[in-house]
Amino acid sequence: MRALSLAAFAVLGLAGCGFTPLYGETAVGSSLSRIAVTTQDDRLGYRVREQLEDALGRDGAQTPLWRLETVLEQSRRPLGRRIDDTATRYELTVRGAWTLTPTGGGPAVSGVETVTTTYAAADQPFAAIAAQQDGEERAAAELARLIRLGLMRALLDQP
Repeated sequence: MRALSLAAFAVLGLAGCGFTPLYGETAVGSSLSRIAVTTQDDRLGYRVREQLEDALGRDGAQTPLWRLETVLEQSRRPLGRRIDDTATRYELTVRGAWTLTPTGGGPAVSGVETVTTTYAAADQPFAAIAAQQDGEERAAAELARLIRLGLMRALLDQP
């Protein structure tokens, strides 16, 4: 009973302070589904675009209010060395610069997000390719999550 009264008090306290949730039925939440995403034409760009459209809940039936353009740069660095001087792991760093522009005109908002993942280096060629692609997929998902948070902050500041 005491925990219930504390929870009710906390909810009332938040209601009076002007707290506005980022998630839920807000203007920001409905604006995210009306962002058209463009990325570069390669495997990583495709994966980031796919992850962003899923994260934003893109509604293709409505005309977009915003255009999101991303520029991706990736680098791969070997970590650890075997006795034959081959890498045991790789570190994949993906840097995504994004620009959000209103389709009706107006000032653009931009940001930069960086994600680093690692993956094991395999001796078999197919396993090595699968590990690299898995690392790229994980990096794309995390980058999309960070860009979505940046977009939510940017749209919250819009009039």
